[in-house]
Amino acid sequence: MTAHLGGPESDDQVRERHTNYLRYWREGTARMFVIEADEGRVGGIGWWTTQWNGDDVHETGWFVLPSAQGQGIARAAAALVIEDAVQFGTHQLLTACPSVDNRASNSLCAHSGFTRGDVESFPFRGTTLTVTMWTLDLESRRRTSVRTPHS
Repeated sequence: MTAHLGGPESDDQVRERHTNYLRYWREGTARMFVIEADEGRVGGIGWWTTQWNGDDVHETGWFVLPSAQGQGIARAAAALVIEDAVQFGTHQLLTACPSVDNRASNSLCAHSGFTRGDVESFPFRGTTLTVTMWTLDLESRRRTSVRTPHS
């Protein structure tokens, strides 16, 4: 599950990340969700505030347990998290940066309306990740989601 992220986290790293998620939620700079299906909890997804190319943006990331993959669960969760970022996010862009080798996540980005960008590399948890940068214009979705009454 973490092969594309430089390997598993230690228990302390997981606790620290969870503590950060809770703090970010309280501050309004992130919204993290459990993905549930008929068989129970099968993953997680969310968005948070970060910087990319010197601009404040939101970034999204997700995981789905192997037993629940290939069933459209990630696609449905991505659609919901995009709408959540449209409603509650404060920045223009939502970014995603799956590993260049993660075909499923790159396909999910393409099918979810993200625009494919350049390949970038950056340090992450003691390794270097090489990712495809994807962007989605939240502001344009906010404009198109405004409904006007018909006369």
